[in-house]
Amino acid sequence: MEIEGYSFPDDLYYDKEHGWCRVEGNLVVTGTNDFAQKMAGEIVYVQLPLVGKAVTQGKPCAALESGKWVGRVYAGVSGKVVEVNEELEDNPKLINQGPYDQGWIFKIEPSDLEGELKNLMQGDDLVRFIKSEIIRVGAEK
Repeated sequence: MEIEGYSFPDDLYYDKEHGWCRVEGNLVVTGTNDFAQKMAGEIVYVQLPLVGKAVTQGKPCAALESGKWVGRVYAGVSGKVVEVNEELEDNPKLINQGPYDQGWIFKIEPSDLEGELKNLMQGDDLVRFIKSEIIRVGAEK
């Protein structure tokens, strides 16, 4: 789906910290959404979480930096980090080039997937949220 010129694939789940989650088998792949990466500008540094680290839904576990912004990446679901996108260490711009594919940040083995997916947004809830964020940050096109 496209919202005001920003791309949001329908099969993903989104949080209010501008992260996304994609369920792949028994894992959840996470990253930063199109709106956030465009607002941040060119990503120049990514601090990845440690593999094996326990993460909690809605809590920070990684960080991104651009020339004008430093921000946290929050866990979309609780669980254990089982893989990180090491390519981002050498090429953090992958997040700008493809936030939903080669720009994924880490994978979580979730501890309560069904319960926590309910806390994330899709569809109309996502549209309302993103439109309010566009107004909040003055990103109208």
